Amino acid sequence: MIRAGVLTISDKGSRGQRKNESGAVVADLLTKAGYPVEKQAIVPDDQEKIAERLITWVDKDGLRLIVTTGGTGVSPSDVTPEAMLRVIKYQVPGMAEAMRAVSLKKTPHAMLSRAIVGVRGSSLIINLPGSPDGARENLSVILPALSHGLAKIGGDPSDCT
Repeated sequence: MIRAGVLTISDKGSRGQRKNESGAVVADLLTKAGYPVEKQAIVPDDQEKIAERLITWVDKDGLRLIVTTGGTGVSPSDVTPEAMLRVIKYQVPGMAEAMRAVSLKKTPHAMLSRAIVGVRGSSLIINLPGSPDGARENLSVILPALSHGLAKIGGDPSDCT
């Protein structure tokens, strides 16, 4: 069983000024796909706080799948990608490219996404947009590859045929 966490990154959400709709959407999708969500939290758009939570959830709590929502654009407060680069060992660019490709079918603004997917230890961390619709469509496009990817990250030695 792969244990999951959902981290919403939002200044307004962390202050209780905005409902955490995207986090709820992500948690629901993961649960329905067979990934029980054991941790959920909201942190502000702050590199240190984002990185600390991701590291804790992987290194201390042993979550194998973490999905973040928010902070992936180009505004000055969008710092999720910078926090991710401090946390992960390597990126999985194909997943991020697939998410942008599906979003580009709906909006040209998708090309402004700086979302990253990466690995720390035997855990996969996925950045999604902060909007509920964007989070849903991005996660939905990569869900079919998650099980295989997590198995490989976890050390599965079988051939990838």
